[in-house]
Amino acid sequence: MESTILRTEGLCAYFGENRVVNKVSLSIPEMMVTTVMGPSGCGKTTLIRCFNRIHELIPGAKVEGKVFLRGEDVYATEPMIIRRRIGMVFQRPNPFPTMTIYDNVIAGYKLNGVKRSSAESDEIVEESLKKAALWDEVKNHLHRKGTFLSGGQQQRLCIARALAMNPDILLLDEPTSALDPKATARVEQLMAELKRTVTLVLVTHNIAQAGRVSDFTAFLYLGELVEFGPTERLHTAPKDKRTEEFLTGKFG
Repeated sequence: MESTILRTEGLCAYFGENRVVNKVSLSIPEMMVTTVMGPSGCGKTTLIRCFNRIHELIPGAKVEGKVFLRGEDVYATEPMIIRRRIGMVFQRPNPFPTMTIYDNVIAGYKLNGVKRSSAESDEIVEESLKKAALWDEVKNHLHRKGTFLSGGQQQRLCIARALAMNPDILLLDEPTSALDPKATARVEQLMAELKRTVTLVLVTHNIAQAGRVSDFTAFLYLGELVEFGPTERLHTAPKDKRTEEFLTGKFG
């Protein structure tokens, strides 16, 4: 039985008075890819932004319920510590435009005021870019701006930047939606490699992608967790009619 790395109990998320995530209780297995799937506007992104306390940065946003990371109450821990342990990659590649590739990778350390010797920084940059399958493509261009890279390379640079902090979990919010099919395939292949060392939580509305890359799937509808289980089982024998209707394209 796989062990749980992150667990939610009765998690609710609000924008003002509007509740967009409703009493979600979920256990994320360690060293696996878990997909959060569902139609647009069902609360997928908001849910994962509660895991690392990014949701609360929005004015008027609030969270109720519990989130535990390795048994530790996320909402009783310093937010910056949680955000280091639960990294995030967003929908559109967002390397810092004024920074070099090298500085983008170690940006987390600089922003957190963590001092590293140049030798340590060199090691972190190389190791993170290798994990993100980007090292061979950029090793001779480390001091060029990150924005000179293609969209797919920029997204892998953002993954390297998140990995540099050595997180327990990496949240990926529709990381391929702005990429072409070739770059998408590269990021999907990368996810399969990354789960050996880090737990991945992927938000996608792409049913085929969820089927290809994930071990477990959570299906969210109107802010509620409808169904959760092994991806193969969910895709072939969903227990809830709404899951089946979404998977067969009746809505979404």
